[in-house]
Amino acid sequence: MEYTHLGRSGLSVSRICLGTMNFGPQTDEDAAHAIMDAAHEHGVNFFDTANVYGWRKGEGWTEQIIGRWLAKGDGRRERTVLATKLYGSMSDWPNDTFLSKLNIIRACDASLRRLQTDYIDIYQMHHVDRNTPWDEIWEAMETLVAQGKVLYVGSSNHAGWHIAQGQEAARRRNFFGLVSEQSIYHLLRRTVELEVVPACEGYGVGLIPWSPLAGGLLAGILRKEEEGRSMGERVRGLLEKHRDRIERYEEFCDKLGHHPAQVGLAWLLHQPVVTAPIVGPRTMGQFSSALTALDVRLDEEALATLDEIFPGPGGPAPEAYAW
Repeated sequence: MEYTHLGRSGLSVSRICLGTMNFGPQTDEDAAHAIMDAAHEHGVNFFDTANVYGWRKGEGWTEQIIGRWLAKGDGRRERTVLATKLYGSMSDWPNDTFLSKLNIIRACDASLRRLQTDYIDIYQMHHVDRNTPWDEIWEAMETLVAQGKVLYVGSSNHAGWHIAQGQEAARRRNFFGLVSEQSIYHLLRRTVELEVVPACEGYGVGLIPWSPLAGGLLAGILRKEEEGRSMGERVRGLLEKHRDRIERYEEFCDKLGHHPAQVGLAWLLHQPVVTAPIVGPRTMGQFSSALTALDVRLDEEALATLDEIFPGPGGPAPEAYAW
């Protein structure tokens, strides 16, 4: 396994992050525990979850599954860099959502109980809250850090200017601020290269891409279609929209001698600001396949071909659209 520092921090994390969103709804508890054990066996120490995962409002189903795995002991907690998120609604009451100081404090305590741990390594804001000032957010996070309940703070689905706002507010308070940002980022969706990537580079924030394979579009979907395997209407619609590019992509992956899923993850691993793509396996086979991306090396010619098939926005702003 390869490791890197998370952003500008001294925290070492694996170059693959185990996403757990499927644990519960798609993957039963025994299978989820087996995948997490396998992750440790292969050196994956970075796990990501959220209080809303499991999609049973207020239950934190996925966090509970992880908590029961951690409770088995044998160094599981000590070997895991554990990241969870808050923002989404956990009840119908008004203060059980978003990023007020009240919700941050209470949501953290609830996640700690479900995860059966004393601390969260990286506590992430699942979405920007435009109605809560950064000083209130940082006051809450400072409290949690001082109490030893949270070690680092991250964001998710924040724009570049939100990251800048947050970091400047933290600087005024002499607080470390954000160490990571989770954004949707893959070959088909490169908008973050305009503003988010430069902001992360400028502030020393590690980028953690979610949906790195575009919901399966970059994971050999044409082969699955040929085999008659089912796909949802949303995925089918996206496939029809991007079919020409997906055909070129899969042909190029065949030429490279690698599976499309390997190439899609490897491309992200070649982006300097990326810490670790989040892979969210439903099965052990999917997890094992994701690990092989670490062995794929893309030379400049291969990277240029991928840029030709999937053009980005043209670089960072404002050069992407101005002189």
